[in-house]
Formats: sequence, C-alpha cells, structure tokens
Amino acid sequence: MTSASSPLASRSPFPFVAWVRLGLLARWYDRHLQRLDLAEIDDHLLRDLGLTRQDVRRECAKPFWQA
Repeated sequence: MTSASSPLASRSPFPFVAWVRLGLLARWYDRHLQRLDLAEIDDHLLRDLGLTRQDVRRECAKPFWQA
C-alpha cells in the first residue's frame, strides 16, 4: 500500500495541534479584552483592587501575548 492510498495519509499526525493553536488564540484574545476592561475601571475601584493607575498603564502597555 502506498502512502497516498493509506487512510491515514490525509490526517495530520497530531490533530490536537489545531486545538492547541485555537486555545492559544482564544487566550490571547481574552487577555486583550481583560486589559481593555481594566483600562476602563475608575480610580475608586482600582483602589479596592489594590492597583494604581500606573499599574494599569503598565499592564495595558504589554503586548497581548505577554502575560
């Protein structure tokens, strides 16, 4: 049997790789949205969270892929 006629030839050897990539993209997008929300919190609530406006600026300046 040749590899072209093999039923496994059309399948990726690691099908979970696509799911891992989707999970990573979803995590990055979620992190981006969380930083947008954090930027909108007023100073009173930030104090309740123990954060300063400088902390928020520093966090929001990070690229989406950086935790």
